[in-house]
Amino acid sequence: MQDRPVVVITGGTAGVGRALARAYAHRGWRVAVLARGQAGLAATAADVARAGGEPLTLAADVSDSAAVFEAADRVVARWGRIDLWINNAMVTVFGPAERSTPEEYARVTAVTYLGTVHGTLAALRHMRARDRGTILQIGSALAYRSIPLQAAYCAAKAACRGFTDSLRSELLHEKSRIRLTMAQLPAVDTPQFDWARTHVRGRPQPVPPIHTPEAVAEAIAAAARTAPREIWIGAPSMQAILGTMVAPGLMDRMMARSAWDSQIGPGEARADNLMQPVERDMGASGRFGSEASDRVASLSGPTVRAGLAAGGLLVAGAALTATALLARRRDP
Repeated sequence: MQDRPVVVITGGTAGVGRALARAYAHRGWRVAVLARGQAGLAATAADVARAGGEPLTLAADVSDSAAVFEAADRVVARWGRIDLWINNAMVTVFGPAERSTPEEYARVTAVTYLGTVHGTLAALRHMRARDRGTILQIGSALAYRSIPLQAAYCAAKAACRGFTDSLRSELLHEKSRIRLTMAQLPAVDTPQFDWARTHVRGRPQPVPPIHTPEAVAEAIAAAARTAPREIWIGAPSMQAILGTMVAPGLMDRMMARSAWDSQIGPGEARADNLMQPVERDMGASGRFGSEASDRVASLSGPTVRAGLAAGGLLVAGAALTATALLARRRDP
């Protein structure tokens, strides 16, 4: 089947990336996965093959630009093109901002932000020849609404959004047919909470409500088909983003009050994957399956903003009409 479409997923061996690999395999795609750990790569390749896809595993650290470009070259050498590139790789550090070292900030930035930049540039180099293809950035509601204990990760995701918005304008200027979109995710039941570096007592956990990686992966795949400017996945993402737009100071106080203890659960932190991969198959899901919902709503950011703008115009119009009527009544 030479006409099978091709997707490349960075960080595709665990969490949402692993769920995406399975989702595209079920659709019959050719699935190339970039990751550091050999155990995860082997397990993901087996998943893709069982689901009906054609796998290609590429051992690479996305912070290494040369390795990412070489991986993209290998995909094109084997399958002739890249239809969809998903930048999903990330690492994080949990703890108060001052407890993280400069080296830890640099590492989170190199993987979560610069890894997105490297993947995007590698994809563009091959997509420009055909003037087609889609690049999808896996973002987070934290790209808009930062929370305590995750300063490095929030900053990296905000940087991804800034980079993506700038590049989108350039592609529009060039009248390019390459599509660029970003999905802002809610809390998801993934293994990151079991292998993230932490500087707090206890084990990190997501702020509820929590969603399954499979439900989120399906929403992402739908976004990749239509490629809106941005898609907000999950009601918590919509609430966090809109709340920050409307009342950022209030949201600051809410996060200070509620988002600290809710991110720390019982138990002891395990070995982390910040600098080196954890060599075991972590799968797609974390330890919060009993709390995770397999239903998730999604809306494109422009749709929400248009609705808000329309609502604002209606309110403004009603106010102007009422003012005019009152003025007429007062006019003798």
